[in-house]
Amino acid sequence: MSNLLQSAGERRQAPQTVSVIGASGMVGRSWMGLLRSHGVHARALTRPEVDLDRLETLSHAVQDGDDLVVCAAAWTDVDGAEADEAGATRANSEGVRVLGERCREVGATLIHYSTDYVFNGRSDRPYPVDAPIDPVNAYGRSKAAGEQALRETGCEHLLIRTSWVYAPWGNNFVRTIAGLAAARPRLSVVDDQYGRPTSAEELARTSLALYLAGARGTWHASDAGECTWHGLACEIASALTLPCAIEPCGTDAYPRPATRPGYSVLDISETESLIGARTDWRIAVRRVLERLDR
Repeated sequence: MSNLLQSAGERRQAPQTVSVIGASGMVGRSWMGLLRSHGVHARALTRPEVDLDRLETLSHAVQDGDDLVVCAAAWTDVDGAEADEAGATRANSEGVRVLGERCREVGATLIHYSTDYVFNGRSDRPYPVDAPIDPVNAYGRSKAAGEQALRETGCEHLLIRTSWVYAPWGNNFVRTIAGLAAARPRLSVVDDQYGRPTSAEELARTSLALYLAGARGTWHASDAGECTWHGLACEIASALTLPCAIEPCGTDAYPRPATRPGYSVLDISETESLIGARTDWRIAVRRVLERLDR
């Protein structure tokens, strides 16, 4: 490995008992489907039973005998975090610390997700795992604090940064654009923010592959390639053969409470070196569009 944040040791055996926190969300639901397909028993934990924002609910989230705990829950309201950074930090940092400490007690590995938004977006090259952390908004700060909190617990963990997550279900950009492009003759979409789209189902598969390959510490996982939000929207309209005209615009056309990084492409080269090439984002988008929850 090229830095001190990540390592790849002995391959792990397939987990026998797994707890999935946030099991009804995009990533959690993907994990539940993946584990079922592998015949792995998994507990599905959802709100209000387990809520990162209510630390008292976390005490029973990890059970004795758990091999693996997947934390697919988070405060994800980027703009809302600007108005309640304390709340975002409680969920994304303090909650993660509690889970990490409990995983250390029972000897479980914790897979936890972070974000491309821990970087400032002023680069012009993909961010490696050990690039300087410099978030430009409250959400990014809360997730960066969560990364540090997890490392401080000393539990065995796999911290996976990802970006632009979508699925056939839930609230996400791909489903939103698919609906709008079907209903309107034209749309304006931001063309000056670059990232890597990530299918939640591909993310779950990548995460499990990293776990089985013995990955530890911090890794990046997304689909292959990069684009702008405009490029992603154009691909959606094209795949669905919709006549909607997708016009590019600047970020300043849609003022938001939270600043977005202009370039937050994650370097996934170490991940691909360990477990093989990732699916191109265009292919992943088209697979999801074929199965959208309407």
